[in-house]
Amino acid sequence: MVSFILNGAPVALDLAEHVPLLGALRGPAGLSGPHFGCGVEACGACAVLLDGVPTMSCALPLGVVAGRSVTTVEGLGTPAAAHPLQTAFLEEQAGQCGYCLPGILIAAAALLRANPAPDDAAVRQALDPHLCRCGSHNRIVRAVLRAAASMREAVAA
Repeated sequence: MVSFILNGAPVALDLAEHVPLLGALRGPAGLSGPHFGCGVEACGACAVLLDGVPTMSCALPLGVVAGRSVTTVEGLGTPAAAHPLQTAFLEEQAGQCGYCLPGILIAAAALLRANPAPDDAAVRQALDPHLCRCGSHNRIVRAVLRAAASMREAVAA
């Protein structure tokens, strides 16, 4: 049994500690946001926030998250209260197939938490580990910068 906080709520999964976190999230936890891409932590499709730090979940043993906090893309916002990143990605039409977007949104959320006013280079560096095969990189960067501006305006208001 491994217990941790998932998207703000306590969970306990009756799985072996060596099971990859991604398998636990997509299986017993019933989430579909984090995706399996490569299985070797090289593409970013499986990214989650582990105690606020972007972390690949495809090869991470479930036991490592015991007692810790995991946030998936489902934990960023809801349809009724979308995260500014989710809104900006829609407004910029930043996704094509969308397979990479959960991991990219997670990385962007961590970036904006650490740096509310990133420049183009900072966004590109934060998103560098994430592969997007559709070629939406420029729109993705614009969406992150748009969300950053929106979040700063909300704080100033």
